[in-house]
Parts: sequence; structure tokens; C-alpha cells
Amino acid sequence: MVQERPVRVERRLSAILAADVAGYSRLMQNDEEATHAKLTALLTDAVYPAITEHGGRIVKNTGDGFLAEFPSAVEAVRAAMQFQNRILELAMDDAEDGRLVFRVGINIGDVIVEAHDIFGGGVNIAARLQAVAEPGGICISHSAYDEVRGKVGIEFADLGEQSLKNIARPVRAYAAIRDGLGAQIQNDSAVPAPLSAPHLSIVVLPFANIGRDPEQDYFVDGVTASLTTDLSRISGSFVIARNSAFSYKGKAIDVRQLGRELNVRYVLEGSVQRSDKRLRVNVQLIDAESGKHIWAERFEEPVANPFELQDEIVPRLANALGAQLVVAEARRAERSLHPDARDLSFQGFGCLYKGATPEHMNQARGFFERALVIDPRSIGALVGIAMVDLRMGADLLTDDSAALCSVAETNVIKALSLAPDHAGAHLVLGYVYIYTNRAAQGIAECEQALALNRNLAHAHSGIGFAKYYMGRAAETEGRVLKALRLSPRDVFAYRWMHFVGRAKLQLGADAEAAAWHRRSIEANRNYPLAHFSLAAVLGLLGAVEEARTAAKAGLALDPGFTIRRVRTTKRSDNPTYLAGRERFCKGMRLAGVPEG
Repeated sequence: MVQERPVRVERRLSAILAADVAGYSRLMQNDEEATHAKLTALLTDAVYPAITEHGGRIVKNTGDGFLAEFPSAVEAVRAAMQFQNRILELAMDDAEDGRLVFRVGINIGDVIVEAHDIFGGGVNIAARLQAVAEPGGICISHSAYDEVRGKVGIEFADLGEQSLKNIARPVRAYAAIRDGLGAQIQNDSAVPAPLSAPHLSIVVLPFANIGRDPEQDYFVDGVTASLTTDLSRISGSFVIARNSAFSYKGKAIDVRQLGRELNVRYVLEGSVQRSDKRLRVNVQLIDAESGKHIWAERFEEPVANPFELQDEIVPRLANALGAQLVVAEARRAERSLHPDARDLSFQGFGCLYKGATPEHMNQARGFFERALVIDPRSIGALVGIAMVDLRMGADLLTDDSAALCSVAETNVIKALSLAPDHAGAHLVLGYVYIYTNRAAQGIAECEQALALNRNLAHAHSGIGFAKYYMGRAAETEGRVLKALRLSPRDVFAYRWMHFVGRAKLQLGADAEAAAWHRRSIEANRNYPLAHFSLAAVLGLLGAVEEARTAAKAGLALDPGFTIRRVRTTKRSDNPTYLAGRERFCKGMRLAGVPEG
């Protein structure tokens, strides 16, 4: 019997271009017939001619987009540049909220070829990259970037590793930079397409040496270079390389033009001045789009060993800037008509920064949940919603602390499965362990977070609080002081101060405990647990009226709080901790906190 030969599957290596219209569903809801007619016209007048001219073919239309195949990645990018520019030109007179603009993703992959379609992982990656692209933008994979770099007349911004929906491994992605788009394409009449700068994109300009002391130049340049490196450790950040930034040294800078040239959202300027025995560092964070200053800070330190001083200043700057960049991104996202998963995540973190009240936590949860609907693999949203559940449980804002911590653990472990080296995820997991009677494991996770990002002040404070749960409260203050040296004006510093207050209470140093809790409240009056802790300490000190006032302030922020929540939540079975917890509960009873 002659065995039939298997049907041969045709495969080939291709450049795949996937595109769709940004906000198409909204546009169709507003006016179906006009939107359909406009899309047909754009495809006919701009897209199809560009694809044909560059040797490509339309594989299929997808309702609001299309899939095309090219024998060359260079030609695929050139075609995309040409039709994106042409579409912008055609849409110049349209109202901004009524424009049809494409998002384009390009990848090189081995595809299965059929008569009217192509299949394979390479096609799926192109489609997912298209979803990452900004409206009017082009996003390409690393494989495509290797082929087109230096050949298409434009530059690309490195977006880092992207976790794409239903793609097992992260894909390194690159976005075409706005000013370069159309600079050297064959259609000379093209205008640049409106590519947006990446989230958290920043250039650190060389700091100015105000003193003009040549011997200080190496120190000033060292601060700039180290800060550039440390900012690049912020998850999801895009930081212009040191060599590119230093090409602007000593030049008069138009910040908005610089932002367009480098395709960044933020510019950091700074200066260093030595006076007598002190060194003063001034920094300004500027919105590159508007040219407006959005944050400024001054640091002064005694002149000491230059390298030690650099190690002291740079982490402070990096921590302060990290928080300010998140706040700035949250404000930008508020103005977005069509926020993506990252926009929503930034808004969620913005709510977290406001304080640990049920209102702020619920607002943050809403943003993170919306982000996960858009992208279930969003690392930022997974870590963010884990932080919400962790803080709701850790700060006793609910009677179901254990269940919330369990959900937080599930989400942060999922985030780590997608991004094993995400320092923030290791940090959150560390805190989950600390608050669920696994302090030693929590310390290990915090140390792993520090190995990935040496500036994570929160990791030091976490280790300090873990010591408190292990009955070693005398070690807490030193760790928190280290965190405060790294980030003295941290948005979460109020929590660290509360940690020390609780440790002092466990040690019986009630007056010191009261002082630390007052510092916590001064730093953030929206943290209920600090008010209850102050009430407990004051009750033990015999200042009953003042204690009752503090308890009322806490209950105004969290009306459902009870002593029962404290006693039924298992944080540790260490005898020293348990004895300190009973003192804490006794003080709250004296202050009039409800038993529950």
C-alpha cells in the first residue's frame, strides 16, 4: 500500500504589518456612515497606494483595520511612514475628536501562508504591537528594528520589554520618533505624524557647575551620569542615554524643541554650587510639551568625600523624581479622552499616594480594574491592585484582612511570573509576607528588591517593620532612618514614621512613640492608623482627653475601625509582639476606640 504524502504547508519569512483605527468604536457610535466613508477614502487614497508602492500586499481587511505582508521590513516601515504622513495631511481640517488615525505594529516572523490569509506567532506579535502603538504611531519589534536601523531615515525610542496579550514571552518594542517620521521617505510632501512620547520618558541634562571650579566638573558630571542610571531602574521608564544627553552640555536649550527632538515627555535640569563648607544642588523637572516647571527641589549637604556625597544625593533625587513622574503621568492621564492601561495605572497610583483612606483605596482599585480589563497582563495594574488589597488589609480598613492579603499575593505572584525582575513586585510580595506571619520570607523578598534597585527606600522600611513582628523592635528605627535618608520626602514616609512609633510602643518608650506618631500625622493627615496609634499611646500616658481627640480623628477617616480588628488579625505569633499588641489595645480602650 502506497502511503500518502502529507500535504505540504507553505511557510515563509515575512515582514507583517498590522494596523487599526484608534477609537473606531467610539467614532462609529457617533456617526456610522460618515466614519465608514472616511475609512474607505483613507484606505483608497493613502494606505493601499503606499503598500503597493513598497512591494507589499493587503492580506485581509479587519473591519477597522488591515493586515499586510512585505518581503522586507525596511519597505514595511517606509510604507507605514508614507501612509501615516498622508493620513495626517488629509485629516488636518478635521476636528481632533473626529479624526481617523491608525496605530501600526510591524514584526518579522515565519508565517503559514494560505490563499487569503497568513497565520503564526509572528502575525500575533504584529497585532499586539499595533495595540501598544500610540494613535498615529508605528511600533516595531526588536527583530524588525535590527533590520531597519539606520536604513529608513528615522530614529526609534526603545520602549523596553512589553508583556503582550497571549504572547508567552515579553517582546522588546520600539516606537518611531515623531520628528524623524517622514524625514527621508520617498514622498517629499509628507509631514511628520503625531507620535506621542513614551510614558515616563525623560532626559537628564548635564547639571551646571555654578561655581565654575574646574575641579568640581567631574563631581557634577558624575551626579548627572549616576542619576541617569538610577532613573532607568524605575519600572517602565524611558531615559535618554548619557552620551546623547551630554551632547547638549553648555548649549542654550529650548525645552520644547528638545522634547520633540528626543521624543520625551520630561526634561530634568540641575545645577551644583559649592559655598563655604556646603554643597547645594538645585533641580527642576519640566514638562517638555508645555515648557512648564512641574517640580523643583533643593538639596544642601555638608561638603565631605565627593564620592560619599554623590552616593547620598543621587538616591534622594531618584526617589523624589520617581514619585513626581508618577504624579505627572497621572495628571496627564486625567486629560486623556481614551486612556490606555498604563494611563489608568498611573491614575491608580496617584490615588494611592493621597493616603490610606477607604475612599482613596476604592478610587485606586477602580482605575487598576479598568486597566486590567484593557490588558489583563498589565504588570503595573497587577502590582497596583495588589498594593490596594495589601494596604486595605495591612491598615485594617476592613474586617477581612486575611482574604485581601491572599488576593494581593495571587496578583503580585502573577506579575512576577510575567516580569521576574520587577523590583516593585518583589517589594509588594515582601510586604504581603510580613503582614501574614512570614516575616523572614518578607525580609528575603525586600532584599531581592534592593538587589534589583538599590534605591528602594520602602524595602528598608519593610525590613524594619518585619523586625517589629519578629519581636526585635529595637532594630526597626535604624532601618527606617536609612529609608528616610534615601528618600526624606517620600510620599509614603508617614507610614515609615508610624512603623517606628509602633516599635517604640512595643519597647515601652511611649513618649518617643507619641513623637513619631505625631510626625506621621503631620506628614499625612489621611492615614487613620496613625491617629489610632497616637490615641493608644496618649491613653497609656494618661492624656485621656487628647487621646480621645486622636481617636475621633481616626474614626472620621475610617468609621468602621474597631479594636477587634487588631486582635483578630494574625500578623505574628511571636510572644513579644503579642504582648505589645495587648498594650496597644489597652491604650485604644482608654482612648475610647470602639471594641467591636
